[in-house]
Amino acid sequence: MKIKTGIGLDSHRFVEGNTDRSLVLGGVIFEDAPALSGNSDADVILHAVTDAVSGVTGCTVIGAVADALCKQGIAESKAYLRLALESLGDWRISHLSVALECSRPMIDPKVPALRNSLASLLGVQIEDVCITATSGEGLTDCGRGKGIHVSALITVIKD
Repeated sequence: MKIKTGIGLDSHRFVEGNTDRSLVLGGVIFEDAPALSGNSDADVILHAVTDAVSGVTGCTVIGAVADALCKQGIAESKAYLRLALESLGDWRISHLSVALECSRPMIDPKVPALRNSLASLLGVQIEDVCITATSGEGLTDCGRGKGIHVSALITVIKD
């Protein structure tokens, strides 16, 4: 059996004030914080996971490919993840670990929904998805409430 891992990182700032956008993380809507700034829906979790998949396949989606899709009106980060997953070929996802740094929104109450959403998007069992969150003791801008930073680690296997 062969094993590979990929790491993805992403950060976005909050858009303060009234906006017609909602905060979307991992495909789940959060009501207790403002939306994130970005060309797309700025789903920082899905961007990090997409980058982690790209770290395994070498086929980068976040960046020029996602920007081109945004210009075509495709702004949902689920589309970027689906595109990255097509590059996996006969590699199968074994595990996903996602770590968030933010002081808002409250992540813990939504962990079950996040795990379910990510498991569904990746085609894995819910027990193969882990979500952790920290404020980082307020040492960074994300820990001070200015945005969200996400790190994702994905493990894939091939028989």
